[in-house]
Amino acid sequence: MKVTVSSARLKVSSHSKKRFVIALKYDGENDYRYLVATDLTWRTQDIIQAYTLRWLIEVFFEDWKLYEGWGREAKQLDEEGSSRGLILSLLFDHCLLLHPEQIARIESKLPAYTVGSLQRKSQMDVLLEFITSLLEFPDPGDKLKELGELIKDVFQLMPSGKHMIGRDLGRLEPTASLKYCSAG
Repeated sequence: MKVTVSSARLKVSSHSKKRFVIALKYDGENDYRYLVATDLTWRTQDIIQAYTLRWLIEVFFEDWKLYEGWGREAKQLDEEGSSRGLILSLLFDHCLLLHPEQIARIESKLPAYTVGSLQRKSQMDVLLEFITSLLEFPDPGDKLKELGELIKDVFQLMPSGKHMIGRDLGRLEPTASLKYCSAG
């Protein structure tokens, strides 16, 4: 991948200080991306490498929040619950490094796939395998009904504790001040 890099130590008006500004333009993109560093002693290459590492960390957390979904059905109320979710996510990420398509990308020196896209691909593969195996039964319709009942037990709808339906909310008549506001 070709990247055009320009850098300069400039006074940035909005900061009222001198900053190290780096402009990056990737091949195929029209606009530049700008990095602004406060430490003027760093070299351009050092800042770009640090930015690359930081970007990998940012992408990991974005993927983790968006796609992995550990704890969507159950809240992790404390630090221990959060660390368990993080450990489980890291294990899941490491397992996806062994995905055949990911290994092929890495061995070919190509950028790795995102965790989220690999997860969606794996879910699609499982769904297609399920449909294929279902069609192999003599009566796929009956088998689908049977499996549907089993699936209902696993994926149950859970009542929300956040909604106030069915709870005693006390007095619900408007107060005198509200009556005054609505009359005026």
